[in-house]
Amino acid sequence: MKQWKKRIATVVVASLLLSIQGCGSKDKASDTGKENTNTTTATAESEETKDVEYQVQAPKKGDTIVTISFKNFGDVKIKMFPKEAPKAVENFTTHAKEGYYDGLTMHRVINQFMIQGGDPSGNGTGGESIWGKPFEDEIVDYLLPIRGSLCMANAGPDTNGSQFFITQAETADTSSLGNLTIKQAEAFEKYGGCPWLTGGYTVFGQVYEGMDVVDAIAQVQTDTDTAKPKEDVVISHIEVSEYDK
Repeated sequence: MKQWKKRIATVVVASLLLSIQGCGSKDKASDTGKENTNTTTATAESEETKDVEYQVQAPKKGDTIVTISFKNFGDVKIKMFPKEAPKAVENFTTHAKEGYYDGLTMHRVINQFMIQGGDPSGNGTGGESIWGKPFEDEIVDYLLPIRGSLCMANAGPDTNGSQFFITQAETADTSSLGNLTIKQAEAFEKYGGCPWLTGGYTVFGQVYEGMDVVDAIAQVQTDTDTAKPKEDVVISHIEVSEYDK
């Protein structure tokens, strides 16, 4: 029976195991051995012309931004990447404008890894896209799952729905990962993040304000088996706007 539980795949790298201890086999966190061969790769601008510095630049006037307001925690502000990940951005911002995420919880939280939410069922098994069916991945070499990246959660290649996660790891060990370019490895060493997720998940936004809120959420007490917070972490509202400074 096909398991549609959304999860974040990990490569079994010994140096990274301590950061994902909270994900037991019951949670089906690992999805090793899969290669993402059917992704839609943006080619308008390659890694030769852009690198991760583009990802971490402050938003410019007119850029699409979102503000995720968490009850009792505060706001996280994120700039979006509609050119590189048009479907992911459209899906997320449309859901946000329609109030889809209002009142939902961050159902999976792992300190020094990520915080995940966007599932109406609240347990990682639900949620759908604005099109009522999964949509394809949008992977570009210069948008990486560094610390503070907003990514689509999935159950395998091209299975994006409504769930998302924000990477939170402060450091990254790339010594055992041979699939990264020199630029990518340097980016993770500089900014932290989750390098083993590279190429498997659509990165469609980057936190530019409010990482202290993400860090606070990442430190809440969670269930050992499911990584679900013992007290709900609730999304009050997500506001979509244009950066005007």
